[in-house]
Amino acid sequence: MKKQLFLSIIIVSHLNLLVYSQSIINTVHNLSVSGPGTVKANTETEICLFCHTPHNSRPVAPLWNRDDPGATYILYNSSTLQALPGQPAGASILCLSCHDGTIALGNIVSRPVDIDFSPITTMPPGTSNLTTDLSNDHPVSFSYTSALATADGQLKDPSSITPPVSLISGELQCTSCHDPHKNIYTDFLVATTQYSSICNSCHQRTYWTASTHSTSNLTWNGVSPDPWFHTPWTTVAQNACENCHNPHNSNGNPILMNFQPEENNCNDCHNGNAASKNISAQFAKTYRHNITNYLQVHDPNEPPYVTSMHVECTDCHNPHASNNTTATAPNVNGFLLGVKGVNQAGIEVYPAQYSYEICYRCHAGSPGSPPSPTARVISQNNVRLEFATSNPSHHAVVGPGANPNVPSLIAPYTTSSIIYCTDCHASDGTGSPKGPHGSIYPRILKRQYITADNTNESANAYALCYSCHSRSAIITEGGSFYYHKKHIIDEKTPCNACHDPHGISHTQGNSTNNSNLINFWTSIVTNSSGGQLKFEDQGLYHGRCYLTCHGENHNPLSY
Repeated sequence: MKKQLFLSIIIVSHLNLLVYSQSIINTVHNLSVSGPGTVKANTETEICLFCHTPHNSRPVAPLWNRDDPGATYILYNSSTLQALPGQPAGASILCLSCHDGTIALGNIVSRPVDIDFSPITTMPPGTSNLTTDLSNDHPVSFSYTSALATADGQLKDPSSITPPVSLISGELQCTSCHDPHKNIYTDFLVATTQYSSICNSCHQRTYWTASTHSTSNLTWNGVSPDPWFHTPWTTVAQNACENCHNPHNSNGNPILMNFQPEENNCNDCHNGNAASKNISAQFAKTYRHNITNYLQVHDPNEPPYVTSMHVECTDCHNPHASNNTTATAPNVNGFLLGVKGVNQAGIEVYPAQYSYEICYRCHAGSPGSPPSPTARVISQNNVRLEFATSNPSHHAVVGPGANPNVPSLIAPYTTSSIIYCTDCHASDGTGSPKGPHGSIYPRILKRQYITADNTNESANAYALCYSCHSRSAIITEGGSFYYHKKHIIDEKTPCNACHDPHGISHTQGNSTNNSNLINFWTSIVTNSSGGQLKFEDQGLYHGRCYLTCHGENHNPLSY
């Protein structure tokens, strides 16, 4: 009697336990007729036998009641992957006996006839059916060792991985992250995806904890498309990794991105529907970094020098690092933190310390680097050479300019100032996001800079120049250069006719002929009657020109 009472108590206790939410009885893994999901048997009342049987099971723990699928799987692969996944084994192949969609759900070892699941047979198409193509799923069945963590550099050592996430006999398997008997956190996960807690159990991305994608409380405004279509979370910080990544059935493999093309993983928030600035709109402008022109050309492990010409958001921004911190030129700000670059010596650096080093990836002699838009006496399209501080003249991007006398500069600029490339090349318009995303002006210029000959001078025509240089000082006789007015207003000669805005490399020019950014536009400035085309610097505010321009011969003309 006592024994029967004891057994009754145990049975009742077990049944009471099953009614709680963490019990399999209330999850979609209850495939019996009583299951809460849409995929379930038509008459079978037993619950555990869809996976387990106490007798005559396969010789696989834990008393497995399903056959090995026997499929050959397409495995996840990426240039960033240090692990060596094999064909799924261990607990993972047991999961796939349902979740690859190849074996009937009712086909179990202990029954000679399949359990009736009609009108379906196998796992229906959808997020639960991983298929035999696992190239868009987080890799499994690989040894997670200290050597792997060291080689990767951004994985935790296995000794520091603690429950609820766990390695199975030293390997990462499906059951490292999923507990098939409990569905406390959705998708049978052992920990929450909120703030990427489960991801952070293994991954420790450099810069991540201070990045905007880890800390921002911005929310989606509800305008389609939904950037967080596969999560229940409502802020950028809560979604964390899943702002961009989907660990199963991703649309943007490799690297398990939410979307393909790559830029869509940024645009779904940076279209003004979650992020405060609408950067997507900038890429619709006439002059832009054309991120839509390339698909799967960018590779995270490509060298800093871009050899296969392309541009994607992640060429300039590291989404694991980017934040809102500010900096002074030429240092990188938070938006450009953790990005590859090429330094002034032409050496590849990672991460870039200075903003211009990121621009140098494409604009410092890489194959396919955009050519100069202006034909000049000295031709050069390697901006690293144009900005060198050893040059006879250069705009002050790498260091202060060579000329100690620039009376037209507007405060707070001085001859000691350093500027960013993006002080000139950036999205146009008041309130536009910073950076060279797109502009209505050629060469992605922030303001108008008309280069055509015979241009009527105005504050608008040369707005780019006048944002740093005083217009009145430029066009007033007796200003920074007495004859600016004659050339710019009277002769309608553009700034571009005489001045090369980046600079003149010391390997090609000299301080006599190429001070003050002098490098003539040869389409309108030609040889003098004496056959010469040059400028000679004769000291402070003095010089002479040998050239013909607008029909006027300078052979020479002194100033």
